[in-house]
Amino acid sequence: MNTLSEENYLKCIYRLWQDKDGEKITPTAIAEWLGNNPASVVDMIRKLTEKQLINYDKKKGVELTGQGQKDATMIVRRHRLWEVFLLEKLGYHWDEIHDIAEDLEHIKDATLADRLDKFLGFPEYDPHGDPIPKANGKMAKRHSTTLADVKPGTHCRVAAVKDTTSAFLQYLQKLNINIGTKLQLVEKIQFDGSLVISISGGERTTVSQKFGENILIDM
Repeated sequence: MNTLSEENYLKCIYRLWQDKDGEKITPTAIAEWLGNNPASVVDMIRKLTEKQLINYDKKKGVELTGQGQKDATMIVRRHRLWEVFLLEKLGYHWDEIHDIAEDLEHIKDATLADRLDKFLGFPEYDPHGDPIPKANGKMAKRHSTTLADVKPGTHCRVAAVKDTTSAFLQYLQKLNINIGTKLQLVEKIQFDGSLVISISGGERTTVSQKFGENILIDM
C-alpha cells in the first residue's frame, strides 16, 4: 500500500513523463513540480526505488516501472473522474475542482472508481480536456497541439488546457473561453510573440504567448 505522499510523487512523475514527451525526468524537475526541497525528493526516490515503483539512473533520469505506471494511472483515473463528478453533479466551477479532487483521488477503492465511471456515463475526458484512463489503463487521444503552434488564419477549437491553476481558469472564464470554444488565430505579433485571436467569431483580443502555449486545440 502506497502512502499519500508516495502517490503524489508517482502522479507527478507520470505527468512529467507525459508533458516532457520522452525527455529525461530529473529530481530537480520533480522538486520544481511539487514545490519540495531537493533533499526530500532524493529521499522519496530512494523509497520508491526500494518498492520497485521507479527506476533511477543519473543518465536516464527517473522512470516508472510497470507497477509504478499502473499505480500512477489509477491515481490519475480517480482524480479525473472526481473532477467530472464535482463539476457535473455538484455544480462546482472548473477552477474549483482540482484541489478537491487532489484529496478524493487517494480513496483507493477500485469498485468505487468503476461505479463512479459508470454513473457518469464513462466520460473520456475530464473538465480540463485531459483523457481519463479506463480501468484497464487505456485512454482516449491526448491533445498536444497548442494555439501558439498554429499559423495565423487557423480556425480551431479549445480541446484542453495545460495550466489548470485557478488564476488561469478564471482568466479564461472572463474571456468566455471553455472546452469546445471556437477560436481563430488572427495574427502573431513578432515583437513579443503575443497572439491576436477571435473568440467564437466575435471581437478580437490580444493574449500572451504563454496563454497560447497553455491552450491545447484541435481543428
